[in-house]
Amino acid sequence: MTFSPAELWDGLLVALCCAATAYVIVAALKLPSARTLMKRPIGAREAGTIEPVSVLKPLCGDEPRLYENLATFCKQTHPCYQLLFGVSSSADPAIAVVRRLQAAFPERDIALVVDSRVHGHNLKVSNLINLAARAKHPLVVLADSDIAVAPDYLEAVTAPLADRRVGIVTCLYHAKSVGGFWTRVGAQFINEWFAPSVRIAHAGGSRSFGFGATLALRASVLADIGGFDALKDCLADDYWLAEHTRQRGMTTVLSELVVDTDVIEPTFGALWLRETRWLRTIRSINPLGFAFLFITFTSPWLLAGLLLATHGGAATVRETVLVASTALGIVARVGLHARASREPGEFWRDLPLVPLRDALLAAQWLAAAFGSHVVWRGARMPVVAQIAEGSDGS
Repeated sequence: MTFSPAELWDGLLVALCCAATAYVIVAALKLPSARTLMKRPIGAREAGTIEPVSVLKPLCGDEPRLYENLATFCKQTHPCYQLLFGVSSSADPAIAVVRRLQAAFPERDIALVVDSRVHGHNLKVSNLINLAARAKHPLVVLADSDIAVAPDYLEAVTAPLADRRVGIVTCLYHAKSVGGFWTRVGAQFINEWFAPSVRIAHAGGSRSFGFGATLALRASVLADIGGFDALKDCLADDYWLAEHTRQRGMTTVLSELVVDTDVIEPTFGALWLRETRWLRTIRSINPLGFAFLFITFTSPWLLAGLLLATHGGAATVRETVLVASTALGIVARVGLHARASREPGEFWRDLPLVPLRDALLAAQWLAAAFGSHVVWRGARMPVVAQIAEGSDGS
């Protein structure tokens, strides 16, 4: 039996529609419900086993809710930790926020590092290099400026480091929109696409990740990989920090703790730049995985399945499969949105955004397939160079 090119193309489209449905079903099952996913308490540990921690927080500008987010790090139950906040300019408005923290939490070991020295192309890593010189404890935790955490956070994320086989601990994050329409669309990018994708990869045995929301490791391990200097020209510095520990035979732990992050991009243009930067970053570290991301953008495939099912005319096995696949896909996609929503009001308010979110992801994926640079905090960084550097682990 032979098939015409049209029949082969039709069969491929049917298979892709079914694959997209299978993906979203698994995604909905693997994503913990945001309404019940509390920041889980860690098991009790003897006080003598809790090692001191240096927390490094590179800052740049006064973001919305910056004080509130940073204050959560000042309210930790950990008995001994140091907070290091770094900026590259004495005119940075984040300095005033750090001064407020020092006044509000005089009992905390809080230091502000103002250092204009630049090391390499990655300005965030440059900031970290300047901060690391002041770190004084055996454990190091990095966390982005827009992260908010629970009081037991430091104890939870450093607990796995008691096992010397663990190289690094990282955390997933749940996004909160801070602002209007486009911040809500941006929150769905994280909660309904990025986080489920990581959960699926993790369930499949992958540990090839590291997220700027949290990276916890031993200072001795950081020194062994060459410190932050090894990352000064890397685009995906969080990923490569974790990858350097894996290259030394150490394991990566995805913490059960989920932290909060803010989405603050108020306009379509700002959101587009941020999300295409993320996608190009994925392309830089995993080109093959990036190439197959198209199957994870559910709504366009559901629409394609519906159109294919109604195009066939008389009911056949093909049409029955497409109808069943589309119906299951719609239920699963709505279920995924429900599990990502913390409040019923949030679910109903943002449900109409789901098709827009998926269609926008498809467009961004196409755009991210091209281009040799990304823009981060006004600085242009090369993507192509990152592929070359990453390939040899430098």
